[in-house]
Amino acid sequence: MAGTKPDVTFLAPRAASARLSRRALLAGFGVVGLGALSACGKTTKMAASPPTDGKLESKLNLYSWGDYDNPELIQAFKSQNDILVQVDAYGSNEELVAKLSTSRGTSGYDVVVPTGANIPQMLEHDLLQELDLSLIPNFEHMDPNFTQQYFDPDNTYSICKAWGTTGFVYNTTQIDRELTSWQDFLDTAQKEAAGTTALLEDPWEVSAIALAAQGFSLNTQDEGELDKARKIIVDQLAPNVKAYVGNAATSMIQGSFTLLHAYNGDARQGLTEVKDPENWKFVFPTPSANLWMDCWAIATGAPHPDSAHAFINQMISPDTAVDQLDYIGYPIGTKGLAEQAKKAELDQQDLIFPAQKVLDRLEPSKQTPADQIRTKILTDAQARSGA
Repeated sequence: MAGTKPDVTFLAPRAASARLSRRALLAGFGVVGLGALSACGKTTKMAASPPTDGKLESKLNLYSWGDYDNPELIQAFKSQNDILVQVDAYGSNEELVAKLSTSRGTSGYDVVVPTGANIPQMLEHDLLQELDLSLIPNFEHMDPNFTQQYFDPDNTYSICKAWGTTGFVYNTTQIDRELTSWQDFLDTAQKEAAGTTALLEDPWEVSAIALAAQGFSLNTQDEGELDKARKIIVDQLAPNVKAYVGNAATSMIQGSFTLLHAYNGDARQGLTEVKDPENWKFVFPTPSANLWMDCWAIATGAPHPDSAHAFINQMISPDTAVDQLDYIGYPIGTKGLAEQAKKAELDQQDLIFPAQKVLDRLEPSKQTPADQIRTKILTDAQARSGA
């Protein structure tokens, strides 16, 4: 009978992981992630999902990052469709990959949320199944800035769930000059902010600071370019770094930092919670930075494919976009969301929505064999900092 099922079952408490600080766990994804996939060959046939027929199944199993969806929206989906929703949480892409690769299509999960950079390797090993976009009509509302990405050019397997970028935030009472570039960040960390600088605990992001400042591709595999980046990060920047953090917001609130490497949404969270937000400024630095994207996808062998498509369709609806943005702190990639956020009077909207000229210069991170070099750069920098 309708109404007799539990509302939504969460198998990980909200306190289990700080919202979006999960990005720090990407440290070493080029080693661990590829290692997990290397054990997953194509010699064993993946279990197949039942065919879609337009009839929603009575259950949906969501496997996602902790606290990454507005629970009211999940409850609304359950109530409207009389579907039992079970939510399991993981802390890294590696954990997701390991679960799907070892189960060979029998994990029981329907909807999963990989980061875009992980999708090519996941597709190589048949961990995701094709979407039926005819069952996701709200896809027509997606902003072209966040469709047809390099990791899935035709959105055959994925749809943007949330996106953001990287920059830095600084205390203008301690640093009284205007900062606009990654070179400014490097200079300031060695001068006014020496000993009060924080870096993200992410090898790709840390290397990107020096690569961008040198005018190199953020995804370069050139060992010479990476060696130049290493010298800047390890020899010049690291001695002045106080800490390596997952979420800049927490460090801003603590008050012992003046310059912080940060994801834009985390910086926004910090600005809404510090006592003196007028004294802080976030920078979308030149010449480039990461455009990261987490994606809705359906696991190979998903036992409830119709419910999975219906769930994704609801979660990318323009009708739910502001509620989702307000909860997770990052936009979900639908058209017109900036205008909706303005009407809803959300705080710090300029940090949520970079100008188009900023979006145009961003470079999405990719997994490459050179990620092992980036991981070594980070570990050497942490050792040099005494972190």
